[in-house]
Amino acid sequence: MVPVGRLDDIVPLSGRCVKTAGGEIGVFRTADNRVFAIENRCPHKGGPLSEGIVHGTSVTCPLHNMVISLSSGAIEGPEEGGVKTIPCEVREGVIFLGLPAQKAA
Repeated sequence: MVPVGRLDDIVPLSGRCVKTAGGEIGVFRTADNRVFAIENRCPHKGGPLSEGIVHGTSVTCPLHNMVISLSSGAIEGPEEGGVKTIPCEVREGVIFLGLPAQKAA
């Protein structure tokens, strides 16, 4: 697990982009302070999911309103597909992602 920032740095119901050698990851904080991490690229048109609207445990892409589950990475609704999820946890207010140490940027 690699530390990527503090929980307090992400406003509830929003996301933040974390750049890694393997690509960008969107890290999201829900209203009840749960944290999720997914690929930061919408499978529809490549929109930056970290700039989307968080509601419940989903995020809506800011470009075309595609809704993606933060827990599973699956597209919600009639569309198929999804994004990769990344293991994450919060310890003593610090967010950790399940990435190899050399992939943290």
